[in-house]
Amino acid sequence: MIETNDRQTKLTGTIFCIGALLFWSGGPIFIKLLTGHFDLWTQNLLRYLVACLFWLPFLIFTITTKRFDHNIWRRALLPSLANVIMQSLWTAGFYYLDPGFMVLLSQTSVIWVAGFSIIFFHQERGLVKSVYFWLGLVLSAVGVAGVIFFKDDFFTQKTVIGILIVFASSFCWAIYAISAKVAFKEAGACRGFSVVTIYTVLGLAVLAGVFGDMGNCLTIGSEPWFYIVVSAILSIAIAHAFYYAAIRRIGAAIPAVVLLSLPFIVLAISSVVFAERLNTLQWIFGVVLLTGAGLSICAQNRLR
Repeated sequence: MIETNDRQTKLTGTIFCIGALLFWSGGPIFIKLLTGHFDLWTQNLLRYLVACLFWLPFLIFTITTKRFDHNIWRRALLPSLANVIMQSLWTAGFYYLDPGFMVLLSQTSVIWVAGFSIIFFHQERGLVKSVYFWLGLVLSAVGVAGVIFFKDDFFTQKTVIGILIVFASSFCWAIYAISAKVAFKEAGACRGFSVVTIYTVLGLAVLAGVFGDMGNCLTIGSEPWFYIVVSAILSIAIAHAFYYAAIRRIGAAIPAVVLLSLPFIVLAISSVVFAERLNTLQWIFGVVLLTGAGLSICAQNRLR
């Protein structure tokens, strides 16, 4: 009976992991589609507002059933600030770059997360002695350099700005991931994320009010609203829930490795929707980049 339950748990975790991968794959496509309808501040606010409303019943339920740690409101402040900055940069990148290229470069966040883990968690400092970690770091650096350098329009101002934005977004993602790990260690990731969405909406609302064009919401048709609602529910709310559910059942290492295939799925979709293409050399260095990221994840898993 125990063995059967264990198999069921692993199967369920695998299904959740694949679901998170598929739902996250649609996010970059929808964001890119929305760049023609909204400024980045407005679409950021609208997408997170819908995700927040989706999570709100869960948050109210946990509060009313007294299973909610009210210290989460304080602990969620730093992750939320990092998330506001990261989301703003992430969305801004799509106004300069295509989705597949964006997502591929964003995988460098794995290296930043490992680096911050070494600094802030003493149990992770064994990575400094790991051959896998340093080999992954070198391969990732080589892969990133090749993917960027062999891009056909690498020397244009628009591309350079977009690349810098992606790197800044990846750095902020690592800060968010580490701060969330510390803040929600005992409270639970889903409960923590439901609070983060509230704070994130407040932060994005301020940015949209100052820099955005909220009046545009009243003039667009139904198609952009469809993109907003679907991307918010699937790519933000449900994708995060599936990812955390997968981690609880099969650990963090397998979902992290599975998500390395995200750039290939996004590229496949983007090639149809936006006619995005990587040249042969970019594909080669892209594989090198993802291999390096995978080795870094394996190094962390072996250490634990």
